[in-house]
Amino acid sequence: MVEFLNDYLYPTLWIVAKIIAIVLPLMIAMAYLTYVERKVIGAIQMRRGPNVVGPFGLLQPLADGLKLFTKETIVPFGANRVVFIMAPCLTFILAMVAWAVIPFDEGMVLADINVGILYLFAISSLGVYGILMAGWASNSIYAFLGALRSAAQMVSYEVSMGFVIITVLLLAGSLNLTEIVLAQRKIWFVIPLLPMAVIFFISTLAETNRHPFDLPEAEAELVAGYNVEYSAMTFALFFLGEYMNMILMSGMTTVLFLGGWLPPFDVAPFNWIPGPVWLALKISAVLFVFLWVRASLPRYRYDQLMRLGWKVFLPVSLAAVVIVGGAVVAFDLRPGS
Repeated sequence: MVEFLNDYLYPTLWIVAKIIAIVLPLMIAMAYLTYVERKVIGAIQMRRGPNVVGPFGLLQPLADGLKLFTKETIVPFGANRVVFIMAPCLTFILAMVAWAVIPFDEGMVLADINVGILYLFAISSLGVYGILMAGWASNSIYAFLGALRSAAQMVSYEVSMGFVIITVLLLAGSLNLTEIVLAQRKIWFVIPLLPMAVIFFISTLAETNRHPFDLPEAEAELVAGYNVEYSAMTFALFFLGEYMNMILMSGMTTVLFLGGWLPPFDVAPFNWIPGPVWLALKISAVLFVFLWVRASLPRYRYDQLMRLGWKVFLPVSLAAVVIVGGAVVAFDLRPGS
């Protein structure tokens, strides 16, 4: 009995506790990101934003969640019920499980695997399946067109994202996310790889279907795109999955280019602040740019979106791989130097 407790039960409970410690703050952050977005856009457009439910409108996310939870879930006639319900669940779950490899501090990570960056890239690539399933199962031409747009868009920008990540791996010398962060002790990769960081961030906008690349849910043409037939909590899961993906992509940007949990200067008082706090601050800064872009830029046309991905980002990122690889070999650059 003692061996069972020590070998199986206690380690399992410890892993469950770590999962809860990651998931619970993420759920709270995801809920209040909707509040912050409405406040930021309201400030940019010189209006108040949510200010009625609770002090300063702070209870608005809870009111929205309660409303969506108590509404009726309607499944359209002719829709594939199983796939229709599975699609938003898949989108939301994939956005959550990706956090298993994100390091919050040195040694503070759920799964410190040596191929963490490949795991992240695989999970982000699977996200398109939830949208495709929703578009097909809804039995609606608008939802189907939105799903096709999303599939083409995500595949197009994942190619350039992959090449950008290769340039980071060449400098870091490792696929382990903790090692990538530690390789930025001397200098954050955003400085030598600034054009790649910009391409990566713009690609994350397209990957998460955010402005100015929210073509899969363009209400002017497609009513609402792939989620047009969804209501209540099934719609909320798509909505929250998008915001969770925003936080995930901001976390990837922080880990790959902004030094992860590392402070900007390794001197007091910067190094007094815990690593997870620095990580949260950097993710918040990247998320603010997400919201700023939404409030500032008009939506692209679809041909402009594809032209940018295939004719601009792909050649530039491919050339960057050659240049960075050549520099690493020619100057015998050590990982992280």
